[in-house]
Amino acid sequence: MDSLERVKTLLDPERLAVAGALAAAPGTTADLVERTGLSERDLLTAIGALRSAGLAAWDDQHHSLALDGLRKLARDLSDTELPMDPVIGFGMTHEERVVLSRFFEGRTLMSVPASRAKRLIVLERLALEFDLGRHYTETEVNEILGAFNPDWSTLRRHLVDEGFLDREAKGGGNEYWRSGGRVPGIT
Repeated sequence: MDSLERVKTLLDPERLAVAGALAAAPGTTADLVERTGLSERDLLTAIGALRSAGLAAWDDQHHSLALDGLRKLARDLSDTELPMDPVIGFGMTHEERVVLSRFFEGRTLMSVPASRAKRLIVLERLALEFDLGRHYTETEVNEILGAFNPDWSTLRRHLVDEGFLDREAKGGGNEYWRSGGRVPGIT
């Protein structure tokens, strides 16, 4: 059974209820019937499916969560690369989308490219998140960039250093606006 099938097994409402009860504490069939509110038959059916998926165990007295099985599932899922979300490629050329796909999983920027040429492509894409003519507070910039990567300060610095954003000290903070990059729909 592959990782996706094991996750689907776990996400059935009755099986999830049983897994939650097992996460709280191992138990006998009678204990789990009481804790989950399931009939004995439904409980045993759910436990059988969880055992087949390697997510539950039986020690001749108690049912329990199979922690090794959950750890293996977590490892398997963390090794699975998500394809880049198609939204990330919006406004970019085919060649740029190929580069972006190496650094994005879903909508998450996994790392900032060391190569300046590739980094500029990533920054060009991030610049598209900022509206032309609008001024942003530093907090707003951090929130926008934080949606892509938790190291928003590095991304913000790169965007300013490479001329995609400009910055001006205003009041007690900084104000930012888009100053570079392409405008979607204009060729």
